[in-house]
Amino acid sequence: MSPEHYFSAQPSTPEKRRHISVELRGAVHKVQTSGGIFSPDRIDKGTAILLDGVPDPSVSGNLLDIGCGWGPIALSMAMASPEATVYGVDVNERSLGLTRDNAAALGLKNVVVALPEAIDPELTFDTIWSNPPIRIGKEALHELLLLWLPRLAPGGIAWLVVQKNLGADSLQKWLGTVLPQDWDIERVSTDKAFRILRVARPEAS
Repeated sequence: MSPEHYFSAQPSTPEKRRHISVELRGAVHKVQTSGGIFSPDRIDKGTAILLDGVPDPSVSGNLLDIGCGWGPIALSMAMASPEATVYGVDVNERSLGLTRDNAAALGLKNVVVALPEAIDPELTFDTIWSNPPIRIGKEALHELLLLWLPRLAPGGIAWLVVQKNLGADSLQKWLGTVLPQDWDIERVSTDKAFRILRVARPEAS
């Protein structure tokens, strides 16, 4: 899949919505999807590993899904933490529309979707979940992560799923060089070809 499919504001292919059935939080739900976004036919393997392999997000506060696509991560967070506000961000406006409509169809009123620049820059996040868009290239990926990870609230935790052969180990090392020294960065699991990375900001002193 070329980066255009999920890292363009306006995909070049026409939007043709369709319904698929997916399992989220242990139940089957019908959601809308479309071409021109990331993994339009299913929950991709990396996202599934993330959703199955991390603890529940913070029960309150602000939660973040970086690169929401049609919404599997944001929707799962919203189901797990109905008292929290879940922000789904993406540069692909088609993805934002799908996540917004899927949240509404599932009765999830705690989901906010927006372009990155529309999010209040002072907002911090108690939990971040992401299957980051590795294929956009190292420079763009680093810029993306440095936009959001420093906005973890004190005591906040980010969980990232990354393919081993797409640089999970080197990404972990890089994070250790650019984030504050007292932040905890570790690889918590390996599932087949994927790594789950945990980035934790210490509690305020």
